Amino acid sequence: MEWDALLLSRLQFAFTIGFHIIFPAFTIGLASFLAVLEGLWLFTKKPLYKNLYLFWVKIFALSFGMGVVSGVVLSYQLGTNWSVFSAITGSVIGPLFAYEVLTAFFLEASFLGIMLFGWKRVGPGLHFFSTCMVAIGTLISAFWILAANSWMQTPQGWEWAQDGTMVATSFWEVVFNPSMPSRFAHMVLAAYLTTAMVVAGASAFALLKHRAKPESRVALRMAVLMMAIVAPLQVVVGHESGVVAHEYQPAKVAAIEGWWETKAGQPTILFGWPDAEAEKESFGNRHSRHRLLVCHRRRQRGAARA
Repeated sequence: MEWDALLLSRLQFAFTIGFHIIFPAFTIGLASFLAVLEGLWLFTKKPLYKNLYLFWVKIFALSFGMGVVSGVVLSYQLGTNWSVFSAITGSVIGPLFAYEVLTAFFLEASFLGIMLFGWKRVGPGLHFFSTCMVAIGTLISAFWILAANSWMQTPQGWEWAQDGTMVATSFWEVVFNPSMPSRFAHMVLAAYLTTAMVVAGASAFALLKHRAKPESRVALRMAVLMMAIVAPLQVVVGHESGVVAHEYQPAKVAAIEGWWETKAGQPTILFGWPDAEAEKESFGNRHSRHRLLVCHRRRQRGAARA
């Protein structure tokens, strides 16, 4: 492996995006959780929902700020590490990032101040509306970012210009490219699942330390209920995203699963250590491959008997 500029750019970008995604994945779900808490407080007038809101809104503010700061660094790296790619595709994906700022970030920024500092300055109805607008803004932001990222995976609605750059022929096709719906649903469910797990972990820890027992019990129940709903859905949506990738990016799926040669009836490789020189997977690959083949042949024999 040669430590050239390309590899260093990939490592730097991977570190930045790996650090950045932690915060959007948490704040998207947390914003909706805060909207539910405030709605329950307005409906039931129980103070524990307000106490939970006031606790988690501080964590949301910190996480939201970290997401914005790390996202700015990420946008700069798109133009520095991948300047040629940005120059060629800028007229297609550039507007998607601009729409994210205009429709999502401005919406969040407009109502975030009321959400954080408006408890004693505005009425409860306006404050709840502000919380809902911030929650909707996070979802809109995810929509545009996933549209841009999905277009990079399954591009459509574009053509080459005379100067060698890409231009959009249909922004409808650019936005709603083949992998966008499943990837967007997968990301939103992942955000809700992440938030539910964090809330459940923090609430369980508080209960172990005998702190805020009523609030912690309620938060833990809400988090477990959300996990019970979202986790099975995530499996289904994740599978659908894999099906789309298999159809439009077979080489990508082959690389993920460690296939050096593709053929009909290719078994799924669950574990293994890739050996580039021998072009095979070592260690656990042989056992998992053999086991999957045995199961596949048994199913075939059972179907033949039936």
